[in-house]
Amino acid sequence: MKNVLSMTVVASFAVFMLAACMLSPGPGGYGVAVTPLVPPLPAIVELDAEPYYYQSGYHYFYQNNRWQYATSRNGPWTELPRSHWPREIRYRGRGEQGGEFRHDHEGR
Repeated sequence: MKNVLSMTVVASFAVFMLAACMLSPGPGGYGVAVTPLVPPLPAIVELDAEPYYYQSGYHYFYQNNRWQYATSRNGPWTELPRSHWPREIRYRGRGEQGGEFRHDHEGR
């Protein structure tokens, strides 16, 4: 009877250990970058007084030289990958003088 109990405990432990080995992380894994499905911004983005831009069901927000996106204007906001940033940002209602055009050539 003692042998049967020992074998049951060992078998249960083995099944538990094998099941633990077969578990894997969910989509994206650990530390693997997942490319968002959000469309990239056009090469030139023209902003109004507020730094928001809307395109294809996504809201984009520009602040502190960073772009973020969300499916709602209320967020939650996620940082937009640099590869999706526009090359140039223009502001509506500003004249040709005064540095109203921001040219962003880093990494391009």
